Amino acid sequence: MNRRTLLTSAVFTAAVPAFLSMPAFAQTAAAPGEAEKKHADETKKVGSLSLAASRVAVEKASDPMVKEFAKWEVAEQETIADILKSMETEGKAEGALKPPTEPEVEAMLDAEAKSSLDKLKASSGKEFDKAYVTAQLDGHKKLLTIQEDYLKVGQNREHLGVTKLARGQIKEHIDHLDMLKSKAG
Repeated sequence: MNRRTLLTSAVFTAAVPAFLSMPAFAQTAAAPGEAEKKHADETKKVGSLSLAASRVAVEKASDPMVKEFAKWEVAEQETIADILKSMETEGKAEGALKPPTEPEVEAMLDAEAKSSLDKLKASSGKEFDKAYVTAQLDGHKKLLTIQEDYLKVGQNREHLGVTKLARGQIKEHIDHLDMLKSKAG
C-alpha cells in the first residue's frame, strides 16, 4: 500500500508541470499591449458617440425602421463597451452586462462629438432620422477602419476574437444603414 501511494505521488509530481503547461491551463494569449489599448480607446470613443446618438434615436426617431436600428445599436454598443472595459481590468469575468452610464458615455465624447450630438438632439421628424442615419453611417465606417487597422497588428487572442466579431457586425450595420439612407432619400 505504501509503495502504491509513493508511486502515485511520484507520477503526480512529475506530471503536474507538464499538465499545467498544456494550452487549456496555460495563459497562451499575449498580454494586452499598446495596440490593444489604442484599439480599445478608439473603439470606445467612436462607439460612445454612436451609443449616445442611438439612445436619443430610440426616443426621437419617427421612422419605425430607424427606431429599430437605434435599439439594436444601443444593445450592441453597450455590450461592446462592457466587454472592452472588462478586458482592461483584472479579476473574475461576469456574465451580467454592465452598460456604461450616461456620465461615462459623455466623458468619452470630445468637443466635436458633443457638438454633433447637440445638433442631432435639436432636430426632429424626418430631419432627425436622416441626420441620425448619416451620422451612424459615418461612425460605422470609422469603426470599421479602427477594427481593420487593429486586425493587422493585434497580438492578443481574445482581443482579436472580439474585434473579428465586431467587424462582422459593423459591416452588417453599414449595409443596413445604406438601405435606410436610400429609403430616406
